[in-house]
Amino acid sequence: MSDCCSPRAYGRVFSEKSAWKQVRRYRRRGLDGTSRQIVDLLKVRGVEGRTVLEVGGGIGAIQLELLRAGAARAVSIELTPTYEAAAADLLRGSGFEDRVERHVMDFAEAAAEVEAADLVVLNRVICCYPDLPKLAGAAAEHAREVLVLSFPKERLWTRALVVVANLPMRLARFRIFVHPVRLLRSVTADRGLRPAFDRAGVFWEVAVFERG
Repeated sequence: MSDCCSPRAYGRVFSEKSAWKQVRRYRRRGLDGTSRQIVDLLKVRGVEGRTVLEVGGGIGAIQLELLRAGAARAVSIELTPTYEAAAADLLRGSGFEDRVERHVMDFAEAAAEVEAADLVVLNRVICCYPDLPKLAGAAAEHAREVLVLSFPKERLWTRALVVVANLPMRLARFRIFVHPVRLLRSVTADRGLRPAFDRAGVFWEVAVFERG
């Protein structure tokens, strides 16, 4: 990976301070709207006894909600260690400490080291990674049943907004991407997943792909 969106650049944008802020917000208010939608979509499809793999799971709030809903265990993959202390504090006392496994790695580069899971989640992740086919392809290959993703919806105004947002990000050598949805659909179809749900909100779009 280039220095743009490298673990070092990612850590500058998604810092430990930001992680603790997310923990405090989750404890006060629960999941944000997009994360809640993802959890609800998976609950409708059945999470009881399922395994969860979340790439870019941050503090692990979605994993906790799915475990509370009956998921068997969860694996979290993060590109930077800046979330680990806050995530451990959130997990502590939840009753799920022995059912969550956390790793710090570039999933797209080291996917072979990670086991497949029934449910795979990438929430606001592919927009932070330059190589959509590599990341989404690895995620699709690891989804035994369902893959759910959220990403900026592909509109002219969202692209313009992202261009403006990227200007100050240059100092951190970080960039946000609005990847073509058609490319995402092609990558997932090549891995045997079919579209099952797609809905765009104000900024974020949520898509679900199912095996078979």
